[in-house]
Amino acid sequence: MVSSVVNEHQPADGQLSPAKRPITKVSLKWSMVEEDSLSILDKFRLLKDLGFDGVEFDAPDVLPTDEILAARDQTGLLIPGVINSRHWKTPLTHPDPTVRDACVVATIAAIEDAKVYGGDTVLLVPGVVNETTSYVQAMERATDGIAKILPHAEAAGISIALENVWNDFLLTPLEAARLVDSFKSPRLGWYFDVGNVLRYGRPEHWIEALGHRILKVDLKEFSLARMNAEGPWKGFGVELGDGDCNWPVVNRALAAAGYSGWASVEVPGGDRHRLAAIKERIDRLVVA
Repeated sequence: MVSSVVNEHQPADGQLSPAKRPITKVSLKWSMVEEDSLSILDKFRLLKDLGFDGVEFDAPDVLPTDEILAARDQTGLLIPGVINSRHWKTPLTHPDPTVRDACVVATIAAIEDAKVYGGDTVLLVPGVVNETTSYVQAMERATDGIAKILPHAEAAGISIALENVWNDFLLTPLEAARLVDSFKSPRLGWYFDVGNVLRYGRPEHWIEALGHRILKVDLKEFSLARMNAEGPWKGFGVELGDGDCNWPVVNRALAAAGYSGWASVEVPGGDRHRLAAIKERIDRLVVA
């Protein structure tokens, strides 16, 4: 099914036409901006000058909201969403119910922050499977926690975007799709990370399975050769475009799934020169 849609809209040079390119705006994570001498406003100006369309913050956080909003309004740089800042320290699947409740509270706070910033998603890692939490327990606890969070998301008009981040949980795209569908809520979807799934699958297969459930996309690279030679985490140690992600196939799969929207780069950041180099690579990949 993917190939028939691809062939219909794919020009002879192999690239998607501008009207069919699925990634229309590019953001990055605030923590990637390592120009510490700059004010919040000047960091926004820097990102705008480099051609980024937006930036995502961790939330809840201690950054001054008034300065962020002023910088957003003065530069036109958008804040498309936020990342839950507590889902690793207080996972939604922890054995202790007070810890799980802390994740629920933090996510609700992140929902409010996203609304204030003008974003529309909160990225949430739905839980972790480990020596103290079985897969069955993780599914039960994640389902319970999401059920507590969703009414707040629906009331605020903010979507919860779940993401797979090597948490040994939701390891297949069909399973991920079933979890999303089980809630029957338009405010629950998926934040698809291209690089994270290369360890145990192909991004285009996940995209096909998740389809309309994909709310946002994270851009990341991964090298299977480096993973096999040096260890799993070393697979991330390559630049965008230099690993095993087949970006033209990913772009065409996103287009076939009907995706049109944001992509956020999540790689090691740096100063303005490093960020400019990252943006140049992104510009080549999202039109491939």
